[in-house]
Amino acid sequence: MMEKIRILHTNDLHSHFEHFPKIGRYLHEAQKDQSVDQVFTFDAGDFMDRSHPLTDATYGQANIELMNSFHYDAITIGNNEGISNSHEVVEHLFNHANFPVVLANLREEDGSMPHWAVQNKIITSKKGTRIALVGLTAAYPLSYEPNHWHVKMLKETMDEVLPQIKGKYDVLILLTHIGLNMDVFLAKKYPQIDLIIGGHTHDLLKNGREVNGVWITQTGKWGNYVGNIAIEIDDEHHVKKITPHVEPTSLMKEQNGDEETVLNYFERGKAILNSEQVADLPEKYDDDCEAAINISLDAIADFAGTELAMLSTGLFLRPFKKGIITKYDLQRALPHSMHVVRSKLKGSDLWRLVMEIEKNRHYLDHFHLQGMSFRGKIFGQMHYRGIKFDPRNRVVYVNGKAIDPTQNYEIAVLDHYVLVPFFPTLAIVGENKFLFPQFLREVIGDYLAKKYPIRK
Repeated sequence: MMEKIRILHTNDLHSHFEHFPKIGRYLHEAQKDQSVDQVFTFDAGDFMDRSHPLTDATYGQANIELMNSFHYDAITIGNNEGISNSHEVVEHLFNHANFPVVLANLREEDGSMPHWAVQNKIITSKKGTRIALVGLTAAYPLSYEPNHWHVKMLKETMDEVLPQIKGKYDVLILLTHIGLNMDVFLAKKYPQIDLIIGGHTHDLLKNGREVNGVWITQTGKWGNYVGNIAIEIDDEHHVKKITPHVEPTSLMKEQNGDEETVLNYFERGKAILNSEQVADLPEKYDDDCEAAINISLDAIADFAGTELAMLSTGLFLRPFKKGIITKYDLQRALPHSMHVVRSKLKGSDLWRLVMEIEKNRHYLDHFHLQGMSFRGKIFGQMHYRGIKFDPRNRVVYVNGKAIDPTQNYEIAVLDHYVLVPFFPTLAIVGENKFLFPQFLREVIGDYLAKKYPIRK
């Protein structure tokens, strides 16, 4: 008799709680499936996203509670868990998790394994099939290193882990948050993998993709779909057949009270964040986007220790207001999990960066942007601090003086601008120092609190 295993999986849920009641019910129902020998449930990272008030207010603990209720057998982490939180928050994130975190390519600075993770896990099915799980997350040294982690490259990690588990498993499954291209790379390089349950690039593979005999699955993003894989294994514990498909969440049954549950998640987060007052802003900030951008430029320059800074209007989803501003107000205005970067550029390169910005200015004003930590709609207009541009003569002025091509300048930017493809100069020749752990709204909040303290 063939052994039948059913695998349920999610990826890139990003705190889209509006789907959670339906997904929770679907998983609980499917986990009781009597037509198969066993059901396993996995998540491939970015379960949480600090652009949701409840995730932000509880530092992800509310997400862990919900993950516990989904009964995962194992998960791996995405960049939203590993990079959008400070080192300290990640160290405690899984204190109350009732599932293992499988993660082979992240280490503490001293090279030791994080106490909350295991490099791999071998689970034995009821019929004696040994299933090895290896977890991998996106290898971003520029973001992990300043946050006091050591992230290892994928090939180096696989070449280390595979010999260690050789002969100890019958089925090899990877839980990855590295994106489809890297999943394909692994499938081509390591044909001993049976199945990759992936995430990160939000690709929807409705019936999976087979590469070099390895099946790759991803369910898109935000919980719009749940993965559902059928695996058949023979008496010798060899995989005979893998059939991946996805279930659209839109077709899952809704119940009375679902909307209220989802609204409660939001209201709970809102209440906590609203109780944390940040600053008392004067009249000039009332509903004035320009004023919000200008003080935010001052804030990131102050944080980075630079005189120069740049920010785009699309980051500000709403302006500030006069009077008491809370963490909730900042979270709504700036939901992005971006970090400030101090970039050192030669004058000639800074001139070129300004030219790239000015060349793309009208295009970016209405450009719809997705990914790279951006949670807004359009890129918008770039604003400078300490920089002026004379378009007629193509001259760039720094603090009132024409730029010196040989001098070094430091400018406060965001990791976002290093990642987007519009300003290659920043990524190619900028000496970029990513500044952790605070991200954009926290940097701005700290500066507002200093400049406009709440009088007790």
